[in-house]
Amino acid sequence: MSSDLKTMKIGVIGTGNWGGNLVRNLAALEVLAGVADPVEENRAKSLEDAPGIEAFEDAGALISAGYDAVGIATPAATHFAIAKQALEAGLDVFVEKPMTLDPQEARDLHILALANDRILMVGHLQLYQPAITFVADYLKAGKLGEVYTMHQRRSKLGRVRDKENVMWSFGVHDVAVLLSLAGEAPTRVIASGHAALTPGVEDDTYLHLEFSNGMKAHLHNSWLWPRVERELIVAGERGILVFDELKSKVVLHHKTVDAGLIHHDEGTEGLFEGSGQPLRLELEHFLDCCRNRTQPRSDGRNGYEVVQVLQAAESQLRS
Repeated sequence: MSSDLKTMKIGVIGTGNWGGNLVRNLAALEVLAGVADPVEENRAKSLEDAPGIEAFEDAGALISAGYDAVGIATPAATHFAIAKQALEAGLDVFVEKPMTLDPQEARDLHILALANDRILMVGHLQLYQPAITFVADYLKAGKLGEVYTMHQRRSKLGRVRDKENVMWSFGVHDVAVLLSLAGEAPTRVIASGHAALTPGVEDDTYLHLEFSNGMKAHLHNSWLWPRVERELIVAGERGILVFDELKSKVVLHHKTVDAGLIHHDEGTEGLFEGSGQPLRLELEHFLDCCRNRTQPRSDGRNGYEVVQVLQAAESQLRS
């Protein structure tokens, strides 16, 4: 990292469970200048992790402190107001997922960032997973030929929420990955689900996306599932790619069907292995974008399109 990048001053708003991870990583990158959190215990923990930084009770006080950028890890319902205030104050903004809960608010933030020439990046962590980067490059190079379908699964016997459904809880990263790999927003969104534990809060959901080139993508999320499943399967003209997130491996199955509908199986080939540190890589990308004034991989438009898909799915579930 260059010395000029280390002179940046970044504050973190919201230093609870996930925000604490931002604090520790930004401190390690030597750019953390301050934190803001109304909970004294959270502020104390941040000062313990990063001695010498400033600590504020109020987000507005941090935004006015003269920093270069801010990371926001507060409850999703508060993202819009805090990010808007920061962008209008001239700060670059990193906001955790989901960007907002309302597509119009997400779009407004994207437009505001562009109008003010500010960097706006959304914390779609999976896009910075090295294996996903490998898959994206592999598909972009055309090595799988035409891509037919993509299938994502993220399920386990997990922490059940009583307000946001499992798609909003588990699926945000996966939707971001599917849209990134597809290279476009879907032309059609279909969703179904079942609320077994809390009325109106689905514990098990299925999301189906259709794209203009004919490709389709499917996502299953559940927190009522007997096994931990984190997997991406991409079926294409020249084989089937499988990314097992738990093993951090990408495997190519040389399984194809020819024009005569005859199956061919030439075994499997390991293409990539390794997980890296996605959060560290993500934050380094943000800092690099701030320094070079370049658009992040998960920019405001990407954040808006993800929220738009989730809101369309939510509307279908409610109807």
